[in-house]
Amino acid sequence: MGSPTLDAVTEALRNVEDPIFQKPLGALGTLIDVRLDKGRVWAKVRVSSPSEEVRQTIQTRVETALEPVGVEFVELELEVNVPTREATSTDPIPEVRNVILVMSGKGGVGKSTVATNLALALRRLGTRVGLLDADIYGPSLPTMLGIEGHPTSKDGKRIQPLQRFGIKLMSIGFLLEDPKQAIVWRGPMLHGALQQFVSDVDWGPLDYLIIDSPPGTGDVALTLAQKLRITGAIIVTTPQEVALQDVYKSVSMCQKLNIPILGVVENMSHFMDSAGVKHELFGSGGGEKIAEFAEAPLFGRVPIDSQVREWGDQGTPIVQAAPASPAGQAFTGIADALAEQIAKEHFNRSEGETAPEGEGPKRLRILR
Repeated sequence: MGSPTLDAVTEALRNVEDPIFQKPLGALGTLIDVRLDKGRVWAKVRVSSPSEEVRQTIQTRVETALEPVGVEFVELELEVNVPTREATSTDPIPEVRNVILVMSGKGGVGKSTVATNLALALRRLGTRVGLLDADIYGPSLPTMLGIEGHPTSKDGKRIQPLQRFGIKLMSIGFLLEDPKQAIVWRGPMLHGALQQFVSDVDWGPLDYLIIDSPPGTGDVALTLAQKLRITGAIIVTTPQEVALQDVYKSVSMCQKLNIPILGVVENMSHFMDSAGVKHELFGSGGGEKIAEFAEAPLFGRVPIDSQVREWGDQGTPIVQAAPASPAGQAFTGIADALAEQIAKEHFNRSEGETAPEGEGPKRLRILR
């Protein structure tokens, strides 16, 4: 076989299928550049998700496609370009590409744990992440992230969010002098505080703003849906039937407010004992039932793991403290699934012709 030509290499790469959109890179317009020098190929490809699985799949497919052409060495540069929501002219946070509500309709299902670990998992993928604790009456973010202090303002107009593990954070808990103090507010005050947390906080450019919603259906989601364009919601449930009844209501509310349901997370799914035996303490199938009702994918199941509570109580969520643990891996998989689903939603809205393009800085990763 003769030496590979640039045309042959380029054609082979144009036919590589994007793992998110199931279309060739050439058709999507995401093969940015190809160079060939002494049988060594350098290629630059744009992907719409920072997911580790997507990156690995693209790399494997590129290498496989170039084998028949006779190329042995490949350097692949991936340009991660998280797509952006269609913000209106009155949107208070236009630099935030995606706003995701984490909801359940019910307390006690570990919604804050899911929101916090999901934010950290997305941050570990190299994206810019903010986390807003919208549970005014029961803020848990300060404890779960082990952070104290009061937000400041540089100009007397906008509040600077606190930061931990590279995530921008805001919670009513940061504004209380006594963390044990009860907040006794009527609806309008809640509404006003939420508006401030969105409009008056200097979030800056973010790829994802995760909002930890309070239990129940009503004020918070309604206020946020009226105030800004929400990318979608993640519904958190546990497997047992008594939890499902309230979670169904959250799904119904999202549908009424035209908030897309991106996916479902089943928390406290099962427990693995020291002998490796799986125990479904709360039953099984709850996640599938909610996903079927919501017509959305089941992003993942998070096992019951004492480390989740222990690390959470110490202010270092499991994804940061023990990413290789079963629960840490589950949250990482959920973050991957979320990023891919958001890219698909944007793609489908554009009628699936070309890959979505975000705006702003792009992160480059080189795989060899």
